[in-house]
Amino acid sequence: MPARHNRVTRGEDYRRIVRTGNRVGGALCITYAVPRSIGDNPTDTSARFGFIISKAVGNAVTRNLLRRRMKSVTEEFIRDGVSGVDIVFRALPKSASASFDELRHEMRRSVRRIQSE
Repeated sequence: MPARHNRVTRGEDYRRIVRTGNRVGGALCITYAVPRSIGDNPTDTSARFGFIISKAVGNAVTRNLLRRRMKSVTEEFIRDGVSGVDIVFRALPKSASASFDELRHEMRRSVRRIQSE
């Protein structure tokens, strides 16, 4: 699980990222991203990640499994050095039936497109 400083935790941050962020669509999830606002700590340029997984995706067991898979992929992003951005992934219902490798590929593609913009 990503450390607390690598997670989007406040509702107002989710709203800001989704409403004003760059949007990248995909078959399994929609990705929103904004450059990281540094705030009080200018040395903290780490990336933060959040997840929106609605009941349309499936029951609680399915949603939690999907969230754990997405968190695992974001840990890879952190190890790979993704920084300076807040990213929110909105899972689409099709993601519930996707394999872990398909989900990882989709999320990596989205983050690459965001970083290239």
